[in-house]
Amino acid sequence: MDGMNGFSTAEYQDGRGGVPGGPVQAGPEEIKEARRHFSRLGGMFILGTIVIYAVQLIPITLLQLLKPEWMEDGNFALMVSILPMYLIGMPVLILLVRMIPRETVERRSIKPGSFVVAVIMCFAIVYISNLAGNLITTLIGALKGGTVQNQVLNVTQSVSMWTVVLYMVICAPIMEEFVFRKLIVDRTVRYGQGAAVIMSGLMFGLFHGNLNQFVYACSLGMFLAFLYVKTGNIKITIALHMMINFVGGVVSSGLLRMIDLDEYARAMAGGDMVSLMAYAQENLAGIMAYAAFGVFVMAMMIAGAVLLIVSLVKRKFVLEKGSVAIPRGKRFGTMIWNAGMVLYCVFWIAMIIIQLFV
Repeated sequence: MDGMNGFSTAEYQDGRGGVPGGPVQAGPEEIKEARRHFSRLGGMFILGTIVIYAVQLIPITLLQLLKPEWMEDGNFALMVSILPMYLIGMPVLILLVRMIPRETVERRSIKPGSFVVAVIMCFAIVYISNLAGNLITTLIGALKGGTVQNQVLNVTQSVSMWTVVLYMVICAPIMEEFVFRKLIVDRTVRYGQGAAVIMSGLMFGLFHGNLNQFVYACSLGMFLAFLYVKTGNIKITIALHMMINFVGGVVSSGLLRMIDLDEYARAMAGGDMVSLMAYAQENLAGIMAYAAFGVFVMAMMIAGAVLLIVSLVKRKFVLEKGSVAIPRGKRFGTMIWNAGMVLYCVFWIAMIIIQLFV
């Protein structure tokens, strides 16, 4: 894949990730300015996070006091949580972040074949990193003597499929890609595509607030950020995000509902083959469908892993320098070790730790 007409592209020009003659090497003053820039970015995101929590907490608290009967419906309960976030909290966050200077990412086309390859890679990254995340949470659960709740599974199994589609396939991809890809990348790419990719993935992963999602959200976020810095087209990453959420939220949830997990648990608790055989006969269609889904997952993991390895070997994932180059040894201190980003990271790491042990 050459240049998005593949992934390896030429440097941006005129302040878009590169300049004729090479980037400006950051001196002490440029490093201070860069640290202030990243601190301001983290600060605006933490302010936006506080607003999001506030607009969610107020109606939830009031309704818990009033205890209307319709709040017992998971669909209404979820809407009370997400609508204030998407209609008020996120727009406020967007307005705050847009106060920070940005640079335009040059727009490039992508060939259909390259898009298909990107889709396969996305699925592989999500499934492989999700396995790693589940392994970590399982180990933590074993150490603490309990299970770590899977927030996504809990949500998708407690609401209707139409609610899952609205929330996970439409609202979340559009809003999250605009906020965590476009807003962040546009405001960090001047320091290099690598800086933009890392910041986008890290901040996106942390924002999920739980370890189950952090590992794969961070990995997927970095890959989507890479695609955005190479294409400048947010519609591409939105489409990929929608596909991932549709398969992971709608398809997998629908298949799980066909299997009847409660009945399976009762059959396993019985411990006899008669109960298990009866369960298998009653849920044969669901079991076969879920087995086919498992084959799809394995195929995506293997094919995507091969494509990723080949791309790495052939150096397809080229990250160009920005118009300002932060020297080695100064990058972590400049990008992360500043007031705004430290507050953002500490807040969300605390949320992750609380979720692990509640």
